[in-house]
Amino acid sequence: MTTTEPQAAIDVASPEISAVQRRTIGTLLSSQVCGGIGLVSGYVVTALLAKDLTGSDTLAGLSAASLSIGAALVSFPLAKVMARSGRRPGLRLGYILATAGSFLAVLAAVTRFFPLLPLGVMGIGAGNAANMATRYAAADLATPERRARTIGIIVWATTIGSGFGSLISLSILDPAGRRIGLPDYGGSFLTGAILFFAAMMIVHVRLRPDPLAIAGGVGKVGDPKLPFVTSMGLILAHPKARLAVFGLMISHATMVATMTLTPLHMKDGAQSSTAISMMMFLHIVGMYFFSPVVGLMTDRFGRYPMLYVASGLCIWGAVWAAVTPPEEFLGVTAGMTIVGLAWCFGIVASSGLLTESFPIEQRASIQGAGDLCMAAFGAVAGIAAGAVVAARSYRDLNLGAAGFGIALALAIVVTQVLVRRRPEPATAAV
Repeated sequence: MTTTEPQAAIDVASPEISAVQRRTIGTLLSSQVCGGIGLVSGYVVTALLAKDLTGSDTLAGLSAASLSIGAALVSFPLAKVMARSGRRPGLRLGYILATAGSFLAVLAAVTRFFPLLPLGVMGIGAGNAANMATRYAAADLATPERRARTIGIIVWATTIGSGFGSLISLSILDPAGRRIGLPDYGGSFLTGAILFFAAMMIVHVRLRPDPLAIAGGVGKVGDPKLPFVTSMGLILAHPKARLAVFGLMISHATMVATMTLTPLHMKDGAQSSTAISMMMFLHIVGMYFFSPVVGLMTDRFGRYPMLYVASGLCIWGAVWAAVTPPEEFLGVTAGMTIVGLAWCFGIVASSGLLTESFPIEQRASIQGAGDLCMAAFGAVAGIAAGAVVAARSYRDLNLGAAGFGIALALAIVVTQVLVRRRPEPATAAV
């Protein structure tokens, strides 16, 4: 059902605010394209470079998981910067750290000194945190009935960047890097550094006025900038917010756990670099391309139904990949594409649910705490993926990931029961 939200401090439907929102969306779409290419061009080759340097699946998994570790470490600090000073300084800082991290990864490839690789990928994780935070920046000035679809539009922009990055990383960027004297995989990370810097400059120049400041979430005298413990306390006390954060965690962890070692799994099946790039591209299409439609469906049918869809897709995709031999392209790719679509449903629905659960002055800190939980759980899943594959198999890893989808379905049921027993003031369609 749809109910009304408390009156905002500004009229987000006014012509003046609508003009600011259009500029904000255009700026964020541009930065997302650059940030998406920068992120995925490096992520595609991270596990491959780690395996080349160390010969270890476990260390390859750790290196890939460093992306989520870095995002977890910076998500809440970036949110604190945004709560204090606005979206622009926080996004700018995230992209600066990602630029530095990409250069460290290039240095790891050049020197073949492995410890530099996970450290650099952790820096790239800051860029991932900034990319993810743009969905909240887009929602700051969105009308309540368009909030989820606005988030979906920003998530969709990553299709262009991330999809393009996945296609060209191994086929174009790597050979280009070798032509200028870089070792294998160095060209992908160097391109990432350049494009993260471009994303930072787009935000620095174009994200004016700051959407969070216009919405009233910055600069109020006496407004607390919530510490992490306080933010988590507010989330845990709110059933819908708990479900939203759990949905973020499950959707992200399923994607990270299954994808971390899929390139190595396909390589073990003697599949080509082109096949691996195509699998990554279709996985990313699943993650991002349908997000405007998912956002529209979320606003139309509610958050809970879309989270149920995310749960079912998590199970379906992980099981399909689990039962497919490593030499078969179709089954692995189909499973990973469905897991990507599950991520899309889960992230869009959960982000909308979390955003509408708290007043504007608390949102940046609350959103940062939610993204920290999401990235941290993804990091644990990524690290565990390497250990599970080393000790058991890729099949067992994916079957375990399917259990995450079951856990999400149970959490939705529990939340619906709690909300019916103890109704809260509703803020949007659920």
